[in-house]
Amino acid sequence: MPDPSADAAVAAVYADLREEGRELDALVGELTPADWARPTPAPGWSISHQIAHLHWTDRAALLSLTDAAAFGRMVEEALKAPESFVDEGAEEGAKLPPGDLLARWRATRTALDAALAEASPDTRFPWYGPPMKAASMASARLMETWAHGQDVADALGVRRAPTARLRHVARIGVRARDYAFAVHGLPAPAEEFRVELTAPDGSGTWTYGPADAPQRITGPALDFCLLVTQRAHRADLALVATGPDADRWLDIAQAFAGPAGAGREPGTAR
Repeated sequence: MPDPSADAAVAAVYADLREEGRELDALVGELTPADWARPTPAPGWSISHQIAHLHWTDRAALLSLTDAAAFGRMVEEALKAPESFVDEGAEEGAKLPPGDLLARWRATRTALDAALAEASPDTRFPWYGPPMKAASMASARLMETWAHGQDVADALGVRRAPTARLRHVARIGVRARDYAFAVHGLPAPAEEFRVELTAPDGSGTWTYGPADAPQRITGPALDFCLLVTQRAHRADLALVATGPDADRWLDIAQAFAGPAGAGREPGTAR
């Protein structure tokens, strides 16, 4: 029998993704062409590049859900230039007039939302890494939308209020711990860490890992999410590590797939 609570949890992920997209849309929807050209903290990327990248990746997710053959061709093209295809996709989209780019991003978000709602919750869909269920794909899209939205907000000098949607970002960051060590050529710690994060509204604590784990991370959920998406340097965040491996993790953590990025310089967090 279907599990109503599981169905509700999946629906909540989709709703959170919609809301994350709407929040970023509200930030860029009324910008002038000059604003779209503003540089963001990502070297060489303007606001147009940020939205173009999100549109490109949303389109990839849509194809994964609806047209596996077309998605496969997209992967083949990416494999021809594994080090540059992300930048190339952003560059191509950024050449569009801002109004056209915005319209395309909106249309793709709407189509992706519908495809997620229609997707079998137990099917694993192809991706650039391991195949993912639709709910996991939605969480990953939310994480990326939030992270690139932070780049846009920083470019505009806007402070965004953190929300409970950050729970998705935090969870991905925790689950990606071993991946972060592997990307840096380091062995993964043998034992789980305890992660305790203060919810954005201060109403409680989000916890991950065994309560009695000797190595742990504590601090604000927002700071942890900024760290694992590499949108702020550790030195600018109120995160505390207990134990040598946990301390090392805070230097290399990343929630996203692919090579480790350079991250932000100390003192650049808003």
